[in-house]
Amino acid sequence: MTYEQAIEQIDSLPRFGLTPGLDHMRILLSRIGNPQNALQFIHVAGTNGKGSTCAMIASVLRKSHYRVGLFISPHISDFGERIQVNGGMIPHRNLIQLTENLMTIVRQLADEGIIITEFEMITAMGLWWFQQQKCEIVVLEVGLGGRLDATNVIEKPLCSVITHLALDHTSILGDTIGQIAYEKCGIIKEGGVTVCYPEQEPQAMEVIRKIAEERHNRLIVADPSEIQLLSEELSGTALGYHGIMIHLPLLGDHQIHNACTVLTVLRYLKEDLQMHISEHSLTAGFLSVSMPARFEILRERPLCILDGGHNPDGMRSLARALKKYLPGKRLVAVTGMMKDKDVLHAIETCKDVFSEVITLPVESPRSMSAEELAECWRKIGVSAQVGEYPEQAIAMAVDMAGKDGATVICGSLYLAGELRRTAIDLLRLL
Repeated sequence: MTYEQAIEQIDSLPRFGLTPGLDHMRILLSRIGNPQNALQFIHVAGTNGKGSTCAMIASVLRKSHYRVGLFISPHISDFGERIQVNGGMIPHRNLIQLTENLMTIVRQLADEGIIITEFEMITAMGLWWFQQQKCEIVVLEVGLGGRLDATNVIEKPLCSVITHLALDHTSILGDTIGQIAYEKCGIIKEGGVTVCYPEQEPQAMEVIRKIAEERHNRLIVADPSEIQLLSEELSGTALGYHGIMIHLPLLGDHQIHNACTVLTVLRYLKEDLQMHISEHSLTAGFLSVSMPARFEILRERPLCILDGGHNPDGMRSLARALKKYLPGKRLVAVTGMMKDKDVLHAIETCKDVFSEVITLPVESPRSMSAEELAECWRKIGVSAQVGEYPEQAIAMAVDMAGKDGATVICGSLYLAGELRRTAIDLLRLL
């Protein structure tokens, strides 16, 4: 089996199961010896900011000399990004071996009438790899929701983390912020500790407090007054925290709030669990954080930014960041979106940001057509045209933006993954 064949095998599994619940996931894990029971976790759920929050926590813990597993989704350029140990992606040869072993079990279970989904397979693969690699701590990002997510088979984690909550996946998780909060709070385990992102919507906060109380959790809400904003540039954000200066190579107000959440988690780990997290490991960990497709500067001249914001909340954060860092600049978007997202509300957050939009399809059966997406932009008064193919769309956007403007590739993490390498290679030639 080649790496490409392994990915095809994983992708061939159904996206959603016919039977809701965690029973199938538990059965699958039992067939491989329940690797999750040998691991300790920091479990992270939320609508936006999960990936950045996980990356920051994992980076600081690595610099603190712990052996750290990191499980995130989706990937941007390489499937191995989803399963990392101490910052290194799972090697292709090991991914192939795990796929072969797990697919044998998955087929046996199918013969027994137990259908395993794609994400259940990936989660089991990650947990198995982390056990084999003897990880001391695993930073585990929820895939979808929380209560019924495949990652929620773990026992009480060291800490549960709730990032910013907003409306997304409403057809699955519910169409109110309260319903979504209920699903996300499914990761809160009896007698645990939960850290919460600051400034949640009141209805979401009410649910978080209620569930934390019912499950006898200590709830720690991150306090943004503990952080001072020292400077903001395209190279990153400088923050003050109890006399320590932290440089974060991520941009946007939302990343400052994510950093506040992370610092609250780390303080709990240090002060209450007596983990060894020094001032040096804190500053070095934040400095070395890398998150592709989160307001990522692909090139400064011509300026091109890649962002994976794909729902109204994520696109709103992008719009705020663009207005803050690039005021008065001519901005041209290259964008594609999934048709099962709240597309109109998402793009409305950017209607006064982009001078022109070029649309592309995303390589997914869930993709909105480029023609339909362009029409959505026109409906809100933004000039839009359909791109022929990625290289042409990016080159056209760079030309339209001009030497003092910027190209912004946005709308979907899947699109970001498809276009990232193409854009980097093309921009070198422009």
